[in-house]
Amino acid sequence: MFNIDISSSTPIYEQIVDNVKEGILKGLFEPGEKLPSVRELAKTMRLNPNTVQKAYQELERQKVTITLRGKGTYISTDYKPRKDEDKLMEVKEMFKKGIVEAHYMGFNEEDIINMIKELLEELEGGKAND
Repeated sequence: MFNIDISSSTPIYEQIVDNVKEGILKGLFEPGEKLPSVRELAKTMRLNPNTVQKAYQELERQKVTITLRGKGTYISTDYKPRKDEDKLMEVKEMFKKGIVEAHYMGFNEEDIINMIKELLEELEGGKAND
């Protein structure tokens, strides 16, 4: 369910956030679906509960999830992606680094575009060409 790389430079809580968002895109999490409790996820993944709590708070701040006191954390049923200019700049920078690396590996523009299309299809379940 969650793919965490403890050797990554990306903080663990951000990896959890990214995993949930990717899970929603791939249809692994449905709107209204309950996420594991902080304690359950921390125990299963051998993480500090504070780390999981921070991820859940960030997901709620971004309106990806909603927490019902005493009941748990659920995927929001009315989540609407929003454009965040700071986050957009981060994403563009990540794309730029990836494109530079791909060029140095010998990929041309068409190869890179095809790679992006494949990734979109994977994330969206084959809906990239619709």
